[in-house]
Formats: sequence, C-alpha cells, structure tokens
Amino acid sequence: MDQDTQAAPARARLKARGLRGLPLRFVIPNVVTLLALCAGLTAIRLAVDGHFESAVLAIVVAAVLDGIDGRIARALKGSTRFGAELDSLADFIDFGVAPGLVLYFWSLHQLGTLGWVAVLFFAIAAALRLARFNVMIDDPDRPAWMAKFFTGMPAPAGAILVLLPLYLHLVFGFDATPKVSILEAIYVLLVALLMASRIPHYSGKSFGRVPRDKFIFVLFVVAAVLVLLAFFPMQMLIVLSLLYLTLIPASIRAYNTLAAADAKEEPDATQAPPA
Repeated sequence: MDQDTQAAPARARLKARGLRGLPLRFVIPNVVTLLALCAGLTAIRLAVDGHFESAVLAIVVAAVLDGIDGRIARALKGSTRFGAELDSLADFIDFGVAPGLVLYFWSLHQLGTLGWVAVLFFAIAAALRLARFNVMIDDPDRPAWMAKFFTGMPAPAGAILVLLPLYLHLVFGFDATPKVSILEAIYVLLVALLMASRIPHYSGKSFGRVPRDKFIFVLFVVAAVLVLLAFFPMQMLIVLSLLYLTLIPASIRAYNTLAAADAKEEPDATQAPPA
C-alpha cells in the first residue's frame, strides 16, 4: 500500500472534523494584524533601550497597519469573527499598553507611583473603549448616520495624541523635568478621559469615495502629507495631533446637528398610526 493510500483515511477524518484549509483571503488580514502587534511590542523594547524616536515610529507603523487590515479584509471578503477578536487584542497592546509604557520610560517614571497610575488609567480607558466598540458593532438599532462617528476617541488616535509631549521633546529638545512630567501625567489622564467618554469623533470610514472633480487635489494633499511624514515625522505628528484636537468641537457640532434632524424625522409615539 503506497503512502497516498495510507494518508487518505487521515485526510477524510480531518475533512469530517471541519479542519479543511482556509483560503488565503482569510489569512492575509490576520497577518497584517500580527505585524501591527509586532510593531507595538517592538515600540516597548525600543523605549526600554532609550530609542524613543524609533519607538514613536513603531507605534505609528502599528496605527497604519491597523487602519488597513480591516480594509484589506473587506476588500478580499475575508472578514471573520476570529479576525475581529485578534484585532481588538492587538489594538489593546499597540494603543493601550505601548504608548503608556513609552511615556513612562521617557519621563513619567520620575513621578513614581503617580506616573504609573497615569499609565494604568490610560490602559484601562483604551480597554473600555475597545470593548464598547466591539459591543456597538453588533447593535442593529443604531441609525445609519452614526457610522460617520466614533463614540469616544478611537484607540489609535488616542495613542498618537497621547505621545504629543514626546514629539515636542524630540523637536524642541526641552528637558523632561519633574514639573514637566506632572503636566504630562495630567495630559495623559485627559486623553484617557476622551477615550472613555461618549464624545463623538469623526470616523475616517465615512470617507470612502472621492468626488471626481477633487481627485487631483486629494491625491496631491495625501502625497504631500506622506512626503512630509517621511522627512519630518515628529514635526508632522505635532501638526496632525493639533489638527485632530481642533476637529473635536466640529465633530460634536456635526453629531448634534444630525441627531436633532434624526429626532425630528421620528414619528410621535403618542399619535395614532395613519389609516
């Protein structure tokens, strides 16, 4: 009896148990998620070694990979529940743990327990934000217009934003004294509150299509931002962080406007239905 004949019963048993091979379209998005996880863990190691600029760039890489893994899954029709859970676990490490530890190794360690408490609060806020996001995805009663907003600051945005004091240090070279560390700890707590709050933030997922008449302009802006990020990463991260902060009031106004319009369209529950 040859080897193929002997292996046939084993293959049949595996097939009966549902252990058949998965298409590659299910594997690729999860590989991208794991690469993002590796980038976040590498950021922690770089911070331990004192390479803070490289640690910042590793977190930025993790944020970029996190932004494209879901889009790759949707484009390949390879979205799975396993991938969604893996993405949440990776996001917690990349955007809840790594940024806080980078800041702690840089300057917050000077505050002792107070600095560590700020890191813990940031990680807790990130975990709560991700858990709420997972629950709200499965909510069928959400109006369609709410897809344009995130409830609370997204974890990747919080991770990029919370590192703003480190960007300023790398660009302007000020010393991280204990007084500066106290202000930094307060800033970390404020970002954590924004993540755990229900303040609406614009969702980039709502910008899926570009008008034809603005295609060249959008392409130019995206190329310019990428070039500036490549040559002046810390300066651009400062600018992008400040721009994001200025967008928060605009997000709140747009959310309230849509919510008021949606409330007017709802029929009055006290009126009798039309005949």
